[in-house]
Order: sequence, then structure tokens, then C-alpha cells
Amino acid sequence: MSLTSLRGRYRGGVTLPIAETLVHYADGALTSDGTVVHVGSTQDGRLAAVLDTTAAHPVDAAWPDQGADRGTLEIGGRSIHLDDCVVGATDGDAVFYGADVPVKKGTEGWTFFVAHIVSPDEQVSVGDAVRVTIDEGYRVAVSAGHTGCHLASLALNLALAPGWSKEVMVDAAGSPNFDALAIDSSTITEFASVDVYRLGKSLRRKGFAPASLVDDLTAVQESINATLGEWAASDAAIRIEHEDNLLTGRRYWLAELPSGTVSIPCGGTHLTSLAQAAAIAVSLTVGDDNGTPTVRMETVVTPA
Repeated sequence: MSLTSLRGRYRGGVTLPIAETLVHYADGALTSDGTVVHVGSTQDGRLAAVLDTTAAHPVDAAWPDQGADRGTLEIGGRSIHLDDCVVGATDGDAVFYGADVPVKKGTEGWTFFVAHIVSPDEQVSVGDAVRVTIDEGYRVAVSAGHTGCHLASLALNLALAPGWSKEVMVDAAGSPNFDALAIDSSTITEFASVDVYRLGKSLRRKGFAPASLVDDLTAVQESINATLGEWAASDAAIRIEHEDNLLTGRRYWLAELPSGTVSIPCGGTHLTSLAQAAAIAVSLTVGDDNGTPTVRMETVVTPA
């Protein structure tokens, strides 16, 4: 694709990106060389630089479980601190960043891109050549947290399988998908994640007995950790599969677990092997959200 086709079109004197950002973080890239195709301003007055291609992982406001990469942009010998990195979108007439994007990623008629957020004092112009460099230590730490989050959800689903009285959707390993049906929030951090589940009436109508979790919390936790211990010891290979590098392209996390290979749609970053994890363990606590029982699962990954 030529640079000319990527530079944008004008609407009211504003250069709008017309091609979707190509992303390389799923392949583990820590650097990329791209070109600025749009420069805008966020609601809080910071500068948003859109590149045609990037190694930086952005946070998606629609499901912000994994946050933005940390790193720098190098332009003309200047190193610029990357304050944030978000998914943005345009309908051809206006540009939106982060939480201001009014549609879901992939909506027809919209172009989605990665916006690199920097200080408003920086000088960035359309056509600038940019090298993106990602903080490797932070990337690895968050990738470990994301991998642990997936594995913990699978182990949780397996431990809770006897608590279902009706057939429901299953997860990648064939267990009733409690995680998908009960999840309220998910937050991925360095070598850790926190998932909160609501045990409301809709879940009970689907056939889940909350008592099988709440009343047997210690036993469920022990079951999850036994499974995670087996998986961590397996040194299972992990990879991301995808057909293209478009920001909105479908990507799948695959882990070759002892019981078989599992595949989960995921746009985040991950470890490449469980040999990178010395241990993975969860702790469960019961809470309450305005009268509705909740369970908090904290997952911790100990690096090898």
C-alpha cells in the first residue's frame, strides 16, 4: 500500500486517516517503523499521533482488560515519551479517541486505528517517520498476566462444571463457560489479573448453583490451583494465530495444554511458553454488589 493512499483525506481542513492501522504486537514485536498519517487532539488536550503501522498495543475502551504498552516514539532523532495508546475511529467526517469512540471496533463504515498519545508540547506532523520502541520488561509482565488470566478462567470453568444443571455454552476446553456467563470485570496487570463474577438471577436461571462456588470456595480454589500447577509444569507452547495484521483482524490465543490444544479469541499479548512461568495460582474471595453475590478471582503468575 502506498504512502499516498495512507495519508488521508480532508474534511473541514482536518486530515483523516483512511486506512486501518497495521499492528504487530501480537507477533511479539517490540519495535516498528511507521509514518504519521494523522495528528489530532484528545479531549484533555494531549496530542494524538496516528501511524500507518505500530508495535504498540492500545487499550480498547470497549473491553479495557489489557492496558496500553509503555514506550517511546523516535522522530527525527527526538525521543518522545508515549503517555498512552488507545483505539480510535473515524467515520470519515470526525475523529474519536479512546472512550469517546461511539461504536464497537469493526463497525461497518468506520476506520479504526491506533492513536499514540503524547504531550501537547511535542512537535509531530503528518508524514513524519516514526520508530516505536516498546518497554520489553513491562510487555512481558503484562503478557504473563494475560496468559495467566486465560488459564485461570479455564481452570475455574473446569472446577465449577459439576455446579451446572442445564446445558450452556462451553469454553475452549469443553467445560461450561462460567467465566463468559458471569464475568463482570477483568483487569490485567503485571504478572497478575483480577476477575470479578456476579452470581445473579440470570446465572441461576441458566442452571448454575451459586452455592457450589460460594459454600465450597476453598475446595474450588484448591481445584483451580491443582489444575494450574499441572499446566504450569507442562511448559506448554503458546502462540497467537491470525490471518492479517489489521487492528480489527481476528486473533486467537492457542495453548498446547496436556489435555489438548485450546483456542480463545484474543487481541492481547501473551507469553510464548509456560516455561516462562514458575507457577500460576489464584485466590478467591466472596463479595456483594448491592445484594448480588460476587466472587473475586486474583491470579498471580510467578516468572521463571
